[in-house]
Amino acid sequence: MYIPPQFAENRPEVLHRIMREHPLGTLVRSEEGGLDADHIPFEFEPDTGPLGTLKAHVARNNPLWQRCPTGTPVLVIFRGAQAYISPNWYPSKHETHRQVPTWNYEVVHAHGTLSIHDDERYVRALVARLTREHDAAEPRPWKMGEAPPDYIQMMLGNIVGIEVQVTALVGKSKLSQNRELRDRRNAADTLAERGRDGLAQAMRATLPAEEN
Repeated sequence: MYIPPQFAENRPEVLHRIMREHPLGTLVRSEEGGLDADHIPFEFEPDTGPLGTLKAHVARNNPLWQRCPTGTPVLVIFRGAQAYISPNWYPSKHETHRQVPTWNYEVVHAHGTLSIHDDERYVRALVARLTREHDAAEPRPWKMGEAPPDYIQMMLGNIVGIEVQVTALVGKSKLSQNRELRDRRNAADTLAERGRDGLAQAMRATLPAEEN
């Protein structure tokens, strides 16, 4: 990934936030026929392993877990907040007309080693945790206990657990850091007005303390 110095993101707390808030990762691997990718919601455990561990499950019919045995190197991409930035949002544009459109975004590349867990106990615990986290906002959060035990047993048998032990986290926050402060501030304000609060907040967090 090309990362100009001003866009490099090395802070673990920021990298972890992006992964936590945008858990649908793109798992990329190299197979005999070339590159392939799957889009998978991950659970991230930052305190497991040197740089954390990603946990997820895939359908048993997905050839990923058979073609990529334990030990396979993989890349998981997490894309955070992102949006088009119009030059019209930069006050300096209306003075000099020397601005062009761009795209702002946050992204994390998690490099690691894949492990396969074809284990009903493992996937049961994983699904319970994922459900507890992502269903929490519902008026009555769903629990596996609401479904018939034989149905849950069948569904768990149709999935396989995977883990990625993270060996490197590479982050990029392209948030107009190369623009004038007034341009950055106004672009963030415009995004907020248009309902893109996540990206607006990320951009504001890059401003000098007195500008936040």
